Amino acid sequence: MPLSHAQLWKAIDGLARHEGLSVSALARRAGLDATSFNPSKRFGPGEPARPRWPSTESLTRILTATGLSLGDFAALAHDAIERPSTVPMLGMAQAGQDGFFDDAGLPVGDGWEQTDLPRPKDSLLSLRIVGDSMAPLYREGDRVIVDRDATEARKGDRVVVRTTGGETLAKEVAALTAKVVTLASVNPAYEPRTLGRKEIVWMGRILWVSQ
Repeated sequence: MPLSHAQLWKAIDGLARHEGLSVSALARRAGLDATSFNPSKRFGPGEPARPRWPSTESLTRILTATGLSLGDFAALAHDAIERPSTVPMLGMAQAGQDGFFDDAGLPVGDGWEQTDLPRPKDSLLSLRIVGDSMAPLYREGDRVIVDRDATEARKGDRVVVRTTGGETLAKEVAALTAKVVTLASVNPAYEPRTLGRKEIVWMGRILWVSQ
């Protein structure tokens, strides 16, 4: 079954997230212009806007650059369309009461609130945890989704920080001022680190972790 215009572009977005890249970085990795996959390139001028499709050459290049098969790319398109934007949420105490789950253990009834899932956008990226500085909260090999465009981090937030020295750190904000940020590890074997704001390229909040 052919992919729709929306599915094809969502598959490209999904591939970028899968590689821990923005769509601009994915285009550059494939040797394309950085703006090739920008949202502004997905529709032409006019009213209604005319859909623009990525070229077969650009698709071939990103699949070659990432080592992804055409079948896996199509699966990303399907996942991007079908993935729900929210999941049911209930307090732990309420979850022990009758009436909230069916015989198969699935959520039923009207007592559920909804928890938002991270929505696809260029500022999201996925990173794999390396080392044990955040253990046991995050273990080596866990994947985290980070929003680099999140509002100013606050004390207690779990963040990923990219430094001018080339380090990428997963930490917890212990303190911050206008000039410095102190980052703490969950593992007590690691001392806190204080970085000047000028040493930080970006600092994004961790939105989700796969464990």
